[in-house]
Amino acid sequence: MEKTLKNQNLDKKPGIFHRFIFWVLIPLLFALFLGLLIASVAGVNIFQKAKEISEKVPVIANMIDGKEKVNVLDYEEKIISLDAEIQNKNAQIDQLKSQLEKNEFEKERFSLEKERLENTIEELRQMQDQNKRAFKEIVSTYEAMTPKSAAPIIIEMSDDEAVKILSNISTESLAKIMEKMPPERAAKYLEKLSAKTE
Repeated sequence: MEKTLKNQNLDKKPGIFHRFIFWVLIPLLFALFLGLLIASVAGVNIFQKAKEISEKVPVIANMIDGKEKVNVLDYEEKIISLDAEIQNKNAQIDQLKSQLEKNEFEKERFSLEKERLENTIEELRQMQDQNKRAFKEIVSTYEAMTPKSAAPIIIEMSDDEAVKILSNISTESLAKIMEKMPPERAAKYLEKLSAKTE
């Protein structure tokens, strides 16, 4: 049975398609390859020559030229629009950078101003504390003085200063100092003291 199958395969002759490939297509491809090899060794640019020949053929030339012109114009317009867009974006980036630098400068300036103001506030608090201590010492000095000595000194002060001191003196010392003042002055100070407490 194997012999009959082998005999049948040997008896078959190649078909038309096989003959076309062996007798036409393979020799044509071999000739084309040799032609390209010889042209490239000779220094001829085959693709440039093919383009020149196709330009001489009217139908093919119109198809190629039209497409190339349209494509080139489209690409040039796209390039111009993209360049303009890039320039706009670069301008926006530059503007944002300058704004960021300005904001950082302002932030630094405000930080320095804040620090300066905090230092000033601290200095003022210290001065206020010192003034309070000094004022308390002055008040305690007037309380420690005899009413006969304190009354003439307070009369010589301005009314605001006198009222300020008298309002911080203890009521016992205030009463004794007022006894040693002339009645019109004592009445004036008492009137201002009562207005201050209201």
